[in-house]
Amino acid sequence: MKRVFLIVLDSVGIGYAPDAEKFADVGANTMKRISESKYFKLKSLIKLGLSNIDGIDYLPKEPSPIASYARLSELSMGKDTTIGHWEICGIVSEKPLPTYPDGFPKEIIDEFKLRTGRGVLCNKPYSGTEVIDRYAKEHQRTGDLIVYTSADSVFQIAADEAVVPVEELYRYCKIAREILVGKHAVGRVIARPFIELEDGKHKRTANRHDFSLLPPKPTLLDAVSQAKKEVIAVGKINDIFASRGVTESILTHGNREGMDITFGLLERDFEGLAFTNLVDFDMLYGHRQDIDGYAKALSEFDMWIGEFCKKANDDDLIIITADHGCDPGDSSTDHTREYVPLIIYNKKIAPKNLGTQRGFTTVSELCAKALNVTFTPDAVSGIADAFDF
Repeated sequence: MKRVFLIVLDSVGIGYAPDAEKFADVGANTMKRISESKYFKLKSLIKLGLSNIDGIDYLPKEPSPIASYARLSELSMGKDTTIGHWEICGIVSEKPLPTYPDGFPKEIIDEFKLRTGRGVLCNKPYSGTEVIDRYAKEHQRTGDLIVYTSADSVFQIAADEAVVPVEELYRYCKIAREILVGKHAVGRVIARPFIELEDGKHKRTANRHDFSLLPPKPTLLDAVSQAKKEVIAVGKINDIFASRGVTESILTHGNREGMDITFGLLERDFEGLAFTNLVDFDMLYGHRQDIDGYAKALSEFDMWIGEFCKKANDDDLIIITADHGCDPGDSSTDHTREYVPLIIYNKKIAPKNLGTQRGFTTVSELCAKALNVTFTPDAVSGIADAFDF
């Protein structure tokens, strides 16, 4: 194959995983939950084989799917974005990244305050929108930074762009990244700038930026770029991998822009991997418990992917998967430990039912073989052997 288009539907899980009890996620099912919305309308994904995947018994079966399909269970001990993407690209994380259900320890906050010269507000797990509503006025009055976390391994800093310019906020995030090492090496430090609207309400801006932990070992991205092929990162992929192995990064501000840019890459003559993350499913709908919004977003992607597959070249491989779940109708706003879908499409490859596979690393196996690069992930499922790329 000349090109692989790898698309991650951020948080589109398809049912709780075998070890979901360890994560308090028994019963979670992101896809089934949103399928109950009146806005859920899938045609292209069903034609590709989505509804034929193991465990999906609530959607109509497709008698003649045009793609190969499977469901994948995660091997890493975590259910966050960083660990999910790392596993997709070959790394199995045996230990979860640190989380802070009671807020960050005093020594971390004290050093952060000393090095930034600003005070800290909150320092506890909080919803990203609610924490701004709760602390914005005090932040605007004092200049203190709103620091908060979640069930994920994140250190988040929110600030009004009129109080703390974006570049200054990014500098504070870099300071936090330098502090958060060793046992406190969180997956991501995230800048969360916002503005105040005329009505006094607050809105997060598109200037979010993630400062991620470096992957602990080489990934698929390193293998592809070292083989002198391109790795084009669309959306937050570059942030997740701390730029390592990426040859070109294209920032996006939501699903629509990510889909438009990825579609545009079909017109470019390149050899290698185009790696896209569509974040709105997770950020705007999963965490905010918005079932209808989630259903609308997936239905929009469904229309887009149908056209994308038609436009693709004969030597393009399209892979669709996810990094974890985020059931918008359960009792929590957190990520959920779920199986994820795997859809593999090429115009000339006969479809196959690949059943259930252990390890998101399966994706890196497929990509490496399709692009003819040498890479061995931490876990090998062997399903790449089913394809003669």
